[in-house]
Amino acid sequence: MDDQLDALAGEPVPTLTLSPDLGDEPLVAVEEEEAAVPVASLDEELLSDDERRQVDAFAKQVDLADSALVLSYGAGAQKKMADFSQSALEKVRTQDLGEVGELITDVVGELRSLEVGEERGFLGIFKRGASRVEALTAKYDKAENNVNKIVGHLKDQQLTLMKDAKILDKLYDLNLTYFKELTMYILAGRKKLEEVRSGQLAELAAKARATGRTEDAEAVQKLTAACDRFEKKLSDLDLTRTIAMQTAPQIRFVQNNEMLMVEKIQTTVVNTIPLWKSQMVLALGIANADAAVRAQTTVTDMTNDLLKKNAEMLKTSTTQIARENERGIVDIETLKVTNESLIQTFDEVMQIQQEGRAKRAEAEAELRAMEAELRKKLLEVRG
Repeated sequence: MDDQLDALAGEPVPTLTLSPDLGDEPLVAVEEEEAAVPVASLDEELLSDDERRQVDAFAKQVDLADSALVLSYGAGAQKKMADFSQSALEKVRTQDLGEVGELITDVVGELRSLEVGEERGFLGIFKRGASRVEALTAKYDKAENNVNKIVGHLKDQQLTLMKDAKILDKLYDLNLTYFKELTMYILAGRKKLEEVRSGQLAELAAKARATGRTEDAEAVQKLTAACDRFEKKLSDLDLTRTIAMQTAPQIRFVQNNEMLMVEKIQTTVVNTIPLWKSQMVLALGIANADAAVRAQTTVTDMTNDLLKKNAEMLKTSTTQIARENERGIVDIETLKVTNESLIQTFDEVMQIQQEGRAKRAEAEAELRAMEAELRKKLLEVRG
């Protein structure tokens, strides 16, 4: 496309010619119109003194009686404008600012992905700090790698956009040249048209009215038709000029959009990414400090719990030892129980002895009775 622009930029200043190079494109005749179309005046202040002199000189060369000249008048400028429009169209077609927006969105997505969840639960007290730092570091490394790749693409896009901005500057300058060139064609044509209508045509009309001859009337009609065709040609050139005038701000709009994206990329690369990296360094430092604080807090809490438990165990043990130390070899309650048991034993033994003596006495009495009865029976048998 640069080659096309360089070719189009071969004539950096407006040039007027009656023999335009139209290539192989055929000339198309313009249909005549019955009524002349009034044309608004153009501001010659847009032209330099040299360009105004060029317009005056060129107007004198125009011959409205030459049909071929009228047909090709300004066609060269129109062809340049057509080629320019095609180049501009190709530039817009190849422009893809959406890709830059997607790349920047990808950067934002990578930065937002660095949200590390916190493990919960008592068993994760020591594990939590270390795993959180490891997870954050791993995510940072992954995100940094992806961001660096995206930044590489963004820089490439930035260079492309900056080149495009220069191309658009060329397009703008070319458009301005063609705008001036069309303006000069129109001004020269209108000067010639006014000159012919007020001079040659007026003279022919006066002559035809005076003579009443048919050939004079036909000459008036022929020249009037030529003026009308030329006026229509100027009107077409004016439409092309309007397109050129509208194209200028459109080029600037596109160029402005590209420069905005260049600035956005610059901000992302120069400000956002370094700021993100510095914040990640701080985040990792804070995470490490937090992990250390958590570990220290855990150790302190466990130490306090251990001291409390040991103190409670010491209290219980000491109290128990003191109680045991103050106890006698045999508790008084034990002696009471033993004494009562001995007394009951003695009572039971004495009762058993008494019962034994009573039973022995009864037995002895029975033995005496049995012995007496036996003696009695023996005496009876002997007698």
